Amino acid sequence: MNVCDLAPEYIRAISPYQPGKPISELAREMGMDERAIIKLASNENPLGTSPLARKAMSKALDEVSLYPDGSGFELKAALSQRYGVASDQIVLGNGSNDVLELAARVFLKPGASAVYSQHAFAVYPLVTQAAGASGISIRARNYGHDLDAMLDAVMPETRMVFIANPNNPTGTLLAAPDVLRFLERVSSDVLVVLDEAYNEYLPNPLKADSIEWLKRFPNLLITRTFSKAYGMAGARVGFGLAHPDVSGLMNRVRQPFNVNSIGLAGAAAALEDVEFVKRSYALNQAGMLQITTGLRQLGIEYIPSYGNFLSFRVRGNIKVVNESLLKQGVIVRPIGIYEMPEHLRVTVGLESENQRFLKSLEMALDAAQDVIPEATSAMPPKTTREAVPAIETGGSA
Repeated sequence: MNVCDLAPEYIRAISPYQPGKPISELAREMGMDERAIIKLASNENPLGTSPLARKAMSKALDEVSLYPDGSGFELKAALSQRYGVASDQIVLGNGSNDVLELAARVFLKPGASAVYSQHAFAVYPLVTQAAGASGISIRARNYGHDLDAMLDAVMPETRMVFIANPNNPTGTLLAAPDVLRFLERVSSDVLVVLDEAYNEYLPNPLKADSIEWLKRFPNLLITRTFSKAYGMAGARVGFGLAHPDVSGLMNRVRQPFNVNSIGLAGAAAALEDVEFVKRSYALNQAGMLQITTGLRQLGIEYIPSYGNFLSFRVRGNIKVVNESLLKQGVIVRPIGIYEMPEHLRVTVGLESENQRFLKSLEMALDAAQDVIPEATSAMPPKTTREAVPAIETGGSA
């Protein structure tokens, strides 16, 4: 027996999270110039970083030899002002993934369980398993959450429910009244984690007034991130909003310097960059229309998305298609780990990147000699007993 054999079995059984392939890795593998590669695999902002955030982060370099503010006072103050919550309701994280893990560390343990949807973010089962708890995956409906089935799956030992809205990697969206109804029906001793990482990409009429719900539901935790619309994925800053009792417990297990000083400065400044977020949203809407139009012309089914990405179905040899895209310097994301072996996910990029992706995809399909039947609908087939109608977004999907 060696020391690793002494680790809990549920830890040794974890399959590590696989991130999107970096540009540098593909360049090494293919002997390509990094400048000839476009990465559309990790839902990053094609506009780059908020200019205000970039300026603040550059200034913060002058004090990088000092420890960051472990309490994140300035960022919490900015978040309090933006969202109308008290500072003791805020938990800062090294990305929103960190906030998800903090919640699992506090509320899950061996013998407990957590409920999440099939095709939902891979971190949910990871943090559940890392805590020694049991994960209950509920069959998706139209590639999205079946809230009624998830509610039925809550058992006396269930301590958490994860809801991603919009969902990654499928891009599906739950209507706000349905989420509210779930909160009203679920037991008050179950923590509901509402993951809104892509909230900024929603048109205002489709945004839930979720932060207002915090006043009614002390068992609600909302998680958001600066990685997507604010373009700060590399700085790793996320946050959670919850009842002070919930956030207080999470802050007890949080590492004191889990967010670095450069990220703290950038995030506080990014909150003020309303124009950058507007530009990011507009670019995403136009790019989504460009990609969905191109996929329809190729006869490819896709899942209508409300994030900054789109999952589409490749009938035939998906491995050959993906490898052909890589050889052409286009990185997308295979999502077989999400029980979607026939799907690839592409991030919405700049207009030129979207066009290159579509042309490369057409060539990849030809290379794979994949005959795709003419699509009659962009909607995926239903996956449970009834279909859920798509929510209209003004033609972006």
